[in-house]
Amino acid sequence: MIISHSIGGLGNQMFQYAAGRALSLASQQPLLLDTSDFADYKLHQGFELQRIFDCPIVIASKEDMQSVLGCWQANVGIRRRLASPRWSALRRRSFVVEPHFQYWEGIQHIPQSAYLVGYWQSERYFQAISDIIRADFTFKLPLNTKNAELAEQISQVNAVSLHIRRGDYVQNPITNAVHGLCSLDYYQAAIQALAKSVEQPHFFVFSDDIEWVKANLVLAFPCQYINHNQGTESYNDMRLMSLCQHHIIANSSFSWWGAWLNPSPNKIVIAPKRWFADDKNVSDLLPKTWIKL
Repeated sequence: MIISHSIGGLGNQMFQYAAGRALSLASQQPLLLDTSDFADYKLHQGFELQRIFDCPIVIASKEDMQSVLGCWQANVGIRRRLASPRWSALRRRSFVVEPHFQYWEGIQHIPQSAYLVGYWQSERYFQAISDIIRADFTFKLPLNTKNAELAEQISQVNAVSLHIRRGDYVQNPITNAVHGLCSLDYYQAAIQALAKSVEQPHFFVFSDDIEWVKANLVLAFPCQYINHNQGTESYNDMRLMSLCQHHIIANSSFSWWGAWLNPSPNKIVIAPKRWFADDKNVSDLLPKTWIKL
């Protein structure tokens, strides 16, 4: 079997699932998810895939973990330590840790029974089954009245989703040091670039700090600000993003997926070429057809 370790916010969970799903189909092995680390996870909304999407989710049991890793390495405390590079020599071959951020060719040669640890943030891991992944990530809950009205409005205009993530990127010093923030210059350049290609664009602005956006981002086009989807309803922002025709995303896996779930071959997606505060190699993060600014 293939067991994919799941942690992080919704966008991260989707990447981890998608990479595991592709590997399970290629090896004709069942996919299970290890969600044990959510037991003491205080960020975001916890494990969300099963609640939000109509995808086949099987949670790995203690026995499943032991069958892949053995009793010793299946221990939660030991497993967390083994994920660190300093303990890599002690891992079983079935204990597969993502070695770097860009696409890793070695994933094609791992054992048929394997435990995956990492973020796997590249379309290349699942591009061959993109139709299956889009089907798996079908939102299964009905839209409430307000979101249904917005979805109708989106369908009537040349809708552009624009995502500005602040929240923990501003408030958490550790997160800020890792990710940094997309600058206003990036957004202004993206708006102007997109407006040259899209006739009468109508912007739908998504943010966890809408008041800051209203006070700081100049938008000389029709726009609507969306901030009512909060808490366990936050995922509906991704859903509404995916209904737009074009996208300006933040350095966030959340809006990455909002853009990717739009299946249109004619969509324009503008993304920040600098995804992290440091110079980490992100060459495989953004699909080749997306515009990097």
